[in-house]
Amino acid sequence: MEFAIITGLSGAGRSEAIKCFEDMGFFCIDNLPPSLIPKMAELATLPGSKVNQVAVVCDVRGGEFFDDLLEELRKLKEQRITYQILFLEASDEVLVKRFKETRRRHPLSEEGAIVEGIHRERRIMEQLRGQANIIIDTSNLAPFELKDKIRTAILKQDKQKKGIMITIMSFGYKYGMPLDADLVMDVRFLPNPHYIEALRDFDGTNEKVCDFVLNRSESRTFIKKFTGMLAFLLPRYVAEGKTHLTIAIGCTGGKHRSVAIAEEAAKFLREKDYNVVVRHRDYKRGK
Repeated sequence: MEFAIITGLSGAGRSEAIKCFEDMGFFCIDNLPPSLIPKMAELATLPGSKVNQVAVVCDVRGGEFFDDLLEELRKLKEQRITYQILFLEASDEVLVKRFKETRRRHPLSEEGAIVEGIHRERRIMEQLRGQANIIIDTSNLAPFELKDKIRTAILKQDKQKKGIMITIMSFGYKYGMPLDADLVMDVRFLPNPHYIEALRDFDGTNEKVCDFVLNRSESRTFIKKFTGMLAFLLPRYVAEGKTHLTIAIGCTGGKHRSVAIAEEAAKFLREKDYNVVVRHRDYKRGK
């Protein structure tokens, strides 16, 4: 299991960071009280758990509960749960500018004194910063640059993962082909749940829809051949120095078949220790 704790200074980019972790397939929780961290990790490690990547945001919004964070991290070590701490920071000038632009109050400021709040937060965070595996200064980073830095840092920290980032995207042909795909797979030949009234309103992440799509002889044969092709291709892409690959899987509306197959392909690749992000481009269209 991968367990990440996202923390750092207010205004340094935690909201963008958690979006990045979601894109990487992590189950994310914002502003989790530190006392619940060991319990969350315990649930994720239970036999049969489908959650194998967890990211939680902990910061001074937790108030007095934040003081317990270091103790809860010690409990994680006792549970022999490996975790990473991502600490985001920025210069005082940049943080002040960001708070003024958003017209938000710093959580530790008194009577609107932003700078005092920032300095107080730095003091509170100092010990935690010293324990961080990854520290990123976001002062001069655009949101997309921050996401790239996080992805790169996580890949470097996770030595067991194979050095290519894979995005699996489901899409609907009726909404157009994805422009950034390296490989495209058309699964419109599979049985379509759209014509089953009991399944029509659900998408391919639904268990009954998945069963309908996947548990047929032609589906099982296709998945075996498709994943076999990926198992053949990916090491060769890595050998050529490719660092990112986008695999697009399409059906008519991008809601049922492509979503189910994308999730199945992602499951296969994660079991092979590849870094996989799943994106369902069109599955909420038409709702």
